[in-house]
Amino acid sequence: MTDTASAEEATDATQQPLQTAAERFPVSFAVFSLARRHRALAAELLRGTGLYVGQELMLMQLWEHDGQSQTSLGRTLGLDHSTVAKSVRRLEEAGLVTRVRSERDRRSTLVHLTEAGRGLRASVMDAWARLEEATVQGLTARERERFAGLAHRIEENLDATALPGGGETGCC
Repeated sequence: MTDTASAEEATDATQQPLQTAAERFPVSFAVFSLARRHRALAAELLRGTGLYVGQELMLMQLWEHDGQSQTSLGRTLGLDHSTVAKSVRRLEEAGLVTRVRSERDRRSTLVHLTEAGRGLRASVMDAWARLEEATVQGLTARERERFAGLAHRIEENLDATALPGGGETGCC
């Protein structure tokens, strides 16, 4: 084999340098990386509340409308029934919510805040205000608006993509 033949083989497509995930899938990698970092900062900011990331979202929904059904919470947060049930059970074990059967529909379980659950509101809202501040630091109002719009469009794209099992990953 000549040196020229070796050089030609080296340029064969199978010999191309490996691309990193960020190079091959820049948008998906950016979304993954951003979500991971955002979640890590949220966890750090929530540490003093005793909540796991995602549980505060359920509490936020209950602060807006206490006594929601688990089904309603799941629909609002985009979570499946088993994820909601597990999260509500953990919040109940922590003394932050109670569960009761609906008087109107005995198949439905309603979730109510306890005093301890209501008492976390200021701490959680402060943590989320700090998270928002860190997230948008240095961005103009126009950039924030554009990012939120693009993120919403990507979310719609993902929602429109049918995944086996619904694609639900859980949160809490």
